[in-house]
Amino acid sequence: MRSPVFVIAGYVLREAASRKFILAFMVGLTLVLATVALSLKLEVVDGALAATRLFGEVMRSNIMSVDVALRPVYRAAAYLVFYGGILFGIVACSDFAPGLLSPGRIEHLLALPLQRWHLLAGTFVGVMTLAVGGTVYAAGGLTLIFGVKAGYWTLGPIIAGGLACVGFAAVYAVMLTTATLVRSAALCSAAGFVLLVGGILAGFRQDVSRYLEAGFGRTAFDAVTLVLPRLSALASRAADLASSTPLEKGSLGMLLGGVLVFGLGALSVGFWHFEGKDC
Repeated sequence: MRSPVFVIAGYVLREAASRKFILAFMVGLTLVLATVALSLKLEVVDGALAATRLFGEVMRSNIMSVDVALRPVYRAAAYLVFYGGILFGIVACSDFAPGLLSPGRIEHLLALPLQRWHLLAGTFVGVMTLAVGGTVYAAGGLTLIFGVKAGYWTLGPIIAGGLACVGFAAVYAVMLTTATLVRSAALCSAAGFVLLVGGILAGFRQDVSRYLEAGFGRTAFDAVTLVLPRLSALASRAADLASSTPLEKGSLGMLLGGVLVFGLGALSVGFWHFEGKDC
């Protein structure tokens, strides 16, 4: 017998499959990858990139090793996957939880042999399955294209996509908890956007703080950004991994730990609040 959590996760995935704009996004992403694959030509000689042609136009003529030449491309792709993926996830997944907890549907679900936490945990698992699948498709497609054309294979973009999923997990944990407070897709989206912006500022908190006047405003900014996940710093580490740039020792572990603790804390608040509600 399947766990109730996975039953709810399967329900979320069926809901996602029925949405045309998610299908349109996947088709659009496939077209972008296909365009890059068909229009990009890399001339590689003994591991060095001699020239690059895009749509028939020469983009690069100076010779350098393939891994160095492609480093800016992988960095840009990592930032695109990280921030683009989180933004799309906020918009596309904002109404899953409010819809599941809406009047009528929630009473029906609670009449089944389910516990309240099963609903939230299943929704979270379903949404994260979508996020991981989309990330692997985008980052894996890019890795495959450049691997075949340049002969340079690296798991960096896929690992960077995994970091993007960790960042989105913290964002969606807040959105899910918001849904237990107010069953509104708009407010869930707003909570996700606010956390994303806050997470970007948290990654630059020392730089931003020094430009604020000393007093209550700076103290409040320092206090709030201290507890927020440092999403912009995590995005930078994802870009470093994607471009095979050495990381500072221990920096990634601390970042991931902070983001995971924040996400688990937000989920715990949501579970606690939902267990105490009447319906």
